[in-house]
Amino acid sequence: MMKLVTVHLPSEFLHDLDELVRQKRYPNRSECIRVAIRDLLKEEAWTKRAAI
Repeated sequence: MMKLVTVHLPSEFLHDLDELVRQKRYPNRSECIRVAIRDLLKEEAWTKRAAI
C-alpha cells in the first residue's frame, strides 16, 4: 500500500528529476523519488539496523 506524501523541493531538483524522466531512466518523478529514498534508507537505516 502506498501513501501520499507532499514534499517541497527546489526548482533545480525538479528540473533534474524531469530530465531523468525525459531520458527514460525512470517512468515518472514518483518512481525516481522512490528509488532515491529506498537507496538512502538502505544506506542509512536498514544496513545499520541489521548490524545491531
